Amino acid sequence: MLRIWGRRSSFNVQKVLWFAGELGLAYEHIPAGGEHGLVDTPAFRALNPHGKVPVIDDDGTVVWESHTILRYLAARHGAPAFWPADPAARSRAERWMDWAHTALQPAFLTGVFWGYYRTPEPLRDLDAIRARVEECAGYFQLLDARLANRPFLEGERLTLADIPAGTALYRYFSLDIARPEVPHVRAWYQRLQQRAPYREHVMVPFGELYGRLDY
Repeated sequence: MLRIWGRRSSFNVQKVLWFAGELGLAYEHIPAGGEHGLVDTPAFRALNPHGKVPVIDDDGTVVWESHTILRYLAARHGAPAFWPADPAARSRAERWMDWAHTALQPAFLTGVFWGYYRTPEPLRDLDAIRARVEECAGYFQLLDARLANRPFLEGERLTLADIPAGTALYRYFSLDIARPEVPHVRAWYQRLQQRAPYREHVMVPFGELYGRLDY
């Protein structure tokens, strides 16, 4: 049995739960982190010495770091649809995963979501937030151009390319921030909302996180 540790309002945990749902995997979800605690216990630190979620245990194989987990699940349970044998084909999805992790996620999740939504109003750095909002606008315009002639980032079907960036859409379009017109991204978002695992695991209310820096 696959076991997945993390809190449902965690952005990185949502990636893993969504993908597990897409793969149709049976799993046990164990709440951890934030109000659930657990991450500082010796038992959890034995799984992940960094004390972070998500973590999975797949019949004795323990994996942490969200994108490593996505790659593992794709290779173990999602081949060939999500993990083609050809390294060149795999790289087309993986480059979008790494871009989302190194560019989009720092700008949006760290810069905007944390800087604006999760930071108490008196502590917000408004200049930094505006700069990050503008940076995000550029990234979403890039995605819009990519999606102008395809329904998903790598073509006609969902791949690993869509998971990390697609997880950001619910929060991005929910926040009261300036956004450019990105009709193709919005259409992509609408397509993702038609998928039951996306609705269940990504479209999770996050009001509990407003003005909270403690987790």
